[in-house]
Amino acid sequence: MSETPISATLELAKALIARRSLTPDDAGCQDILIERLQKLGFSIERMRFGNVDNFWARRGTTGPVVVFAGHTDVVPSGPPESWFSPPFEPTIRDGMLYGRGAADMKTSIAAFITAIEAFIDQYPDHAGSIALLITSDEEGVAVDGTVRVVEALQARGETIDYCIVGEPTSNKRVGDMIKNGRRGSLSGTLTVKGIQGHIAYPHLVKNPIHMVAPAIAELAATTWDNGNEYFPPTSWQISNMNSGTGATNVVPGTAEILFNFRFSTASTEQSLKDKVHAILDKHAVSYDLQWELSGKPYLTPKGSLVAAIGEAIAQAYGITPELSTSGGTSDGRFIADICPQVIEFGPLNATIHKLNECVGVADIEPLKLTYLYTLENLLVRK
Repeated sequence: MSETPISATLELAKALIARRSLTPDDAGCQDILIERLQKLGFSIERMRFGNVDNFWARRGTTGPVVVFAGHTDVVPSGPPESWFSPPFEPTIRDGMLYGRGAADMKTSIAAFITAIEAFIDQYPDHAGSIALLITSDEEGVAVDGTVRVVEALQARGETIDYCIVGEPTSNKRVGDMIKNGRRGSLSGTLTVKGIQGHIAYPHLVKNPIHMVAPAIAELAATTWDNGNEYFPPTSWQISNMNSGTGATNVVPGTAEILFNFRFSTASTEQSLKDKVHAILDKHAVSYDLQWELSGKPYLTPKGSLVAAIGEAIAQAYGITPELSTSGGTSDGRFIADICPQVIEFGPLNATIHKLNECVGVADIEPLKLTYLYTLENLLVRK
C-alpha cells in the first residue's frame, strides 16, 4: 500500500486539481481525460448541455458494460488565505495531497484513468466494454449534467450493467465503506393561509401559526416507515419557517414552512405526499403546498458488483467494507435509471467541501488498484 511520488495516479490527480473547475466550469479537466482515453481506443462523445460539459466514452461493443462515473467540477474554495497552501496549487504536506477537489473527486477520476490504462495494458482484448460518464455539473443544480447524459443514452437504448461512482465514501479509513444506495430527497414549500389583523381583536383574525401548529406536531411525531435492511427509517424535518410582519401587534396573514424528507425505498414519493396532505386536512389547515423531488432513492442489493468491489477493496486496502446508504444524494440516483447495479466508492470524506481538503498520498495507489481489481473481477474472472 505504499505510494511513490512519481505515481501516474498522483501526477494526474495533481494536474486535475490545478484546474480551477468551479461548477459548472470544467476548466479543461475533461480535455486531459479525453486525450488519454483516445490513446486507449475509446470512442468519445462530448455532450454539452447549456453551459455544462459532459462526455461519454466507451471502449468495446459487447456486454457487460462497466462504467466509471464522476464529476470534474468542485465547490468554491472559501478564503484562499485560510488554506495551508493555495487551493488550486496541489501541494503534498506531511503525507497528504492538498487542493480543492482532492477528495471530491479528482483523485478518484485520476484513479479511474490509470486503472483503465493498467487493465487494457494487461488485457488488450478484454471481454465486454468499459465506459466513462463524466460531468461538470454535480456540485451545482445538476440539471444539465449526468441526468441529461443518461436521458440521451436511454433514448437510444444504450444500457449499462455495472456503474462505479467515485464519490468519497470512506469514513474512518479508506476502504471501510461503500455506498450501495442513497435515500431520496423530497422537499415541500407549505404556505398556510390565515387572516391578518390587529392582535387586540382575535375574533377578526385567523393566526396561521396557531392553525398549523398541531399539524406540525403530528408531522414531527409520525413514523413514515421503519426502513429496511439497507435504509434507516424515513426522516421528515423542517428547514425553515417564516411568518409575521415585524410588528408585535399584528397577526400575520400567512406562514411559510420549508421541509424535507430523506426517504428510503420503504416509502414512495406519492405515499409521503398523501400522508402529509391527510394530516394537514385532518387539522383543517388552509394551505398551498408545492413539492419538489430532487432525488429518488436507489438501491443495489448484495450481488455481483458489491462482491466484485468488496473483494477488490480487501485486496488493495486489507479491509472489508461496510455497506451504507447514509449521507446525501449523488449522481448515482440518475444512473440507476439505466443501470441495475450502481455503487459508490472513493477516498475519505472527512475534508470534502472544507478548507484544506486533502487525501492521503499513501491511499492513492490502492484506490487505483481497487478499480483495477474490480474490472478484473467483472470482465476477466466473471
